[in-house]
Amino acid sequence: MLGVIGGGQLGRMLAMAARRMNVRTAVWTGGLEAPAVEIADEVIDLPFDDPQALEHFCEVSTVATVEFENIPHATLQAVAARMPLHPSPQAIATCQNRESEKNFLRANGIPCTDFHVVTTAGELAAAMRALAGPGVLKTASFGYDGGGQIKLKGNENPEDIWQAFNSPRGVLEAWVDFEMELSVMIARAADGGMVTYDPAENQHRAHILDLSIVPARVPGAVADEAAAIARKVAAALDYQGIMGVEFFLKPGGALLVNEIAPRPHNSGHHTLDACATSQFEQQLRMVLGLPAGSTRLVSPVAMLNLLGDMWPEETTPPDWLPLFADGEAFLHLYGKHHARLRRKMGHANILGKTAEDALSRALALKNRWLEQAAGRRKPAGHA
Repeated sequence: MLGVIGGGQLGRMLAMAARRMNVRTAVWTGGLEAPAVEIADEVIDLPFDDPQALEHFCEVSTVATVEFENIPHATLQAVAARMPLHPSPQAIATCQNRESEKNFLRANGIPCTDFHVVTTAGELAAAMRALAGPGVLKTASFGYDGGGQIKLKGNENPEDIWQAFNSPRGVLEAWVDFEMELSVMIARAADGGMVTYDPAENQHRAHILDLSIVPARVPGAVADEAAAIARKVAAALDYQGIMGVEFFLKPGGALLVNEIAPRPHNSGHHTLDACATSQFEQQLRMVLGLPAGSTRLVSPVAMLNLLGDMWPEETTPPDWLPLFADGEAFLHLYGKHHARLRRKMGHANILGKTAEDALSRALALKNRWLEQAAGRRKPAGHA
């Protein structure tokens, strides 16, 4: 029985991969809305700090993993004391906090943006002087899809910014002029063996991933360097499982690590239809101690996130017929019933002869659905 801490769409797709392999799953939802419950064999629908939930989870599970990183560290440690938990609590804790993550990257000589940790308006003022230019102030923890961030030009009043920030700890990062955002999915086994997927070229809309294009339209040397840096990150974390490493590609070809996701990642969803082994099956293989599957890209692909603003009404889905008429487009819906505007409701993988071909068809579908849903209310949050 695979125990999955978290019950979102990543847990749903992980449970679907497990079912294909006749691996049973127990999903601990944390008391949150949980698309994975429709697929799991057992559901524990209680908060992550509930002692009875912890006991039940540990009784029924033989090995555990996580489907998102914002889980109390004490819960992770308690689970790891009872059974194998991959990735480890330490690796997850490093990645769930921007301050810890940035300090980890700096300590291990992994290229990242210049940053300063700030806890007061005075420290923010000093950090702004040190950067001497634009930057982004981010909460040290629990940022997601662009949340908890304030972009700064560099000439603002630190007192006003700190008061508006409303968080006890922040990380001020230098603004990066980049040509492209990339990500690499990497899987690392218990013996240290690693496999990487082709880098994805990522485009965002309202700070949320909009499109991933694979293979990324970058020189081979850039793709190789991104994979090498991802391997260095995974080794330094002594990681076991699958992980997403996000990059900024600067003019001239330099790469900076932006974030690390200790789990399957949105930019790896294309692997469900375009790779020999999906990121979810790969996670199972790593967690269960099985050999890695092939990461071969079977077809160029564009992965299109289906956000709630494509729904004409909160409970009325788009017209999917154009997607099915394409013939090489594949629909993945997450079982969410209410389409808030920035909510991730599903994704579509569009295969093509080339990346440009796949991207062109993905954009046509996206624009069609957005036009049909024009006039929706203003955003009211997302999940």
